[in-house]
Amino acid sequence: MPARPEVRRGPARANLMIMRRDSGRDGDGGTGKAGETGDSGEVVEAALDELYVTPPPAFVSRREGLASEAKAAGRVADARRIRAARRPSLAAWAANLLLRSRPEESRAFLDLGRALREAYGSLDADEIKELSEQRRSVVAAMSRQTAELAVGAGHRLSDPVLREVESTLRAVLADQDAADRWATGRLQSALTPPADFPGLTAVRPDHPRESVGAAPESAPATRKRAQDEVAEQRRRKQERLAEEKRDRLAKEKQQRLAKEKQERLAKEKEKRLARERRERLGRAREAARAADRRVRQAREDLRRAERQQRAAEKQCAEAAEAVSRAEQAARDAASEVERLSGRTRQ
Repeated sequence: MPARPEVRRGPARANLMIMRRDSGRDGDGGTGKAGETGDSGEVVEAALDELYVTPPPAFVSRREGLASEAKAAGRVADARRIRAARRPSLAAWAANLLLRSRPEESRAFLDLGRALREAYGSLDADEIKELSEQRRSVVAAMSRQTAELAVGAGHRLSDPVLREVESTLRAVLADQDAADRWATGRLQSALTPPADFPGLTAVRPDHPRESVGAAPESAPATRKRAQDEVAEQRRRKQERLAEEKRDRLAKEKQQRLAKEKQERLAKEKEKRLARERRERLGRAREAARAADRRVRQAREDLRRAERQQRAAEKQCAEAAEAVSRAEQAARDAASEVERLSGRTRQ
């Protein structure tokens, strides 16, 4: 497993952060938003700093890990920024590693570039030649440091990659824009020095190399690199738009599911209430039918009682008439007895 690159920290780290703010740009890999402050901004900046000194083979997995951590912490915007970071080329990673691991030398190198750019406008040919030799010596020394740092991090730089590192360092010395981009520590690709800057011959290698790439890039190559950068920006924009679309679709899906759940619960409640109403209506109808049966039974009982009452009254009348007849017969018999008794005494 490749060793983790050693990154020095100290006062120069603060100087590099000042350079980043002064430069007014975020470098190739900086997708930060202007004016972002606070703990969240510091955390995401530190995450991006770490990401761009991560060896390229481990870049994607580390990027996804940092983005997942930010998203899990509720920092969705930070996660989006981290995920938008693009993997650097091996040469760009090595240049970033040099900046982070050797902050004092890097600051001095940036100051040297500023001084060289100011001096070239007022020097004659001999002085420019002497200054260019000194510049080549410095670039060679910085390139060797970069190669050593890369080996320490587990990656030996090939000759073509070293030439790209040297091209980047020459661009930093020759062009303020290139210097500002390197100062962020987030390069994604090697830089190319401007063709019109004096003394921009390639650094003479310690051992023979291929002739290709030793001279500054041609105009077509410069145009191709610019086209590549435009294409990369377009890809970044497309990925950002895709991420925003995924977030929007996820939010819309969540809202749709919540609405569907509410509608389902409302329908279930309406069904439950309708079922309860039907049950209450059924019980009421059954109670009404039972009451109707009781009324009919009571009426039948009343009619039966009335019939029984009429029969009893008839029986009572007949009995009373029989009693009356019996009493009359008794009286008649008594009268007959008295009459017969009187005749006997005579």
